[in-house]
Amino acid sequence: MVTVIKSHWDSHFGGILLVCVIAAAATFLSEHYGAPVMLFALLIGMAFHFLNDDPKFATGLEFSSKSLLRFGVGLLGLRLSMGDVESVGLGAISAVVGFVMATLAFGALLAFLFGRRLAFGLLAGGSVAICGASAALAITSVLPAKDNREQDTLFVVIGVTALSTIAMIAYPVLFQMLGLSDLESGFLIGATIHDVAQVVGAGYSISEEAGVIATFVKMVRVALLPIVMIVVMVSFRGAQTQKITLPWFLIMFIALAVLVNTGLVPQFITEAIAVLSSWCLVIAISALGVKTSLATILRVKPSYGIILVAETLFLLAIAVAFVMGFGF
Repeated sequence: MVTVIKSHWDSHFGGILLVCVIAAAATFLSEHYGAPVMLFALLIGMAFHFLNDDPKFATGLEFSSKSLLRFGVGLLGLRLSMGDVESVGLGAISAVVGFVMATLAFGALLAFLFGRRLAFGLLAGGSVAICGASAALAITSVLPAKDNREQDTLFVVIGVTALSTIAMIAYPVLFQMLGLSDLESGFLIGATIHDVAQVVGAGYSISEEAGVIATFVKMVRVALLPIVMIVVMVSFRGAQTQKITLPWFLIMFIALAVLVNTGLVPQFITEAIAVLSSWCLVIAISALGVKTSLATILRVKPSYGIILVAETLFLLAIAVAFVMGFGF
């Protein structure tokens, strides 16, 4: 038994240690330069791609990019507060749900129009519609296993992270030019920017009220992640002809979301697990970076980038149209 454990540990240790060091470096750079930690993790990881085929690292990299990823996604459930979601209001929640589903459908349509795989359209649409890189990592876990799935995931993570950073800077200026109130601007920021960190940054750059509203609206989108994951599973596995089984990490996500909203989980535990979840995701994306070469990314067809940008602009357009047409 001890021999088996030691053998298992030895085969995983090198890869896990490598991505933990990359994740730590990415976190340090993110905290000191203010750029998204996942972008740093990806880029640093890609610089170590030459270690991907080394037997000393391969097993640990595989574990980190898959099992650890799924565990981190499951822990995200503890970040959801139903009280925050409910405070946004039924009308706004309904609108945000509509935005998410419309963007997901638009992604599938664009994939068809550009001759790309449906899997990429749903992956890109889901990441734009919900929570950027975290959603991409979650959605890719329920996609069919294909040779180019990791390449698609890495490209989407890089793309949505870059677009989210651009949006964080540009959207507050745009909404002020449109003469929108802090409440309306906060709603739009929460409904359109990809990653949570950029939503908070953009919202509070306008005002505290806008920051609070933006965060609440963003949580509504995050709460839809399990539903979108199920939609993706059904799209590929045929809900009418096959039994749909929920992955363990999706069940974990839902269970923890319910548990945290019972009030039985102490605040310090919730905060500690939130930190653990973040580290799991950063380590997983570091491993994903190591497993993919820059040359592979550069060979991606321009239509993939066009799809991501088009989905981002589509989400912005329908959200602005809603606010301008109905207001608050």
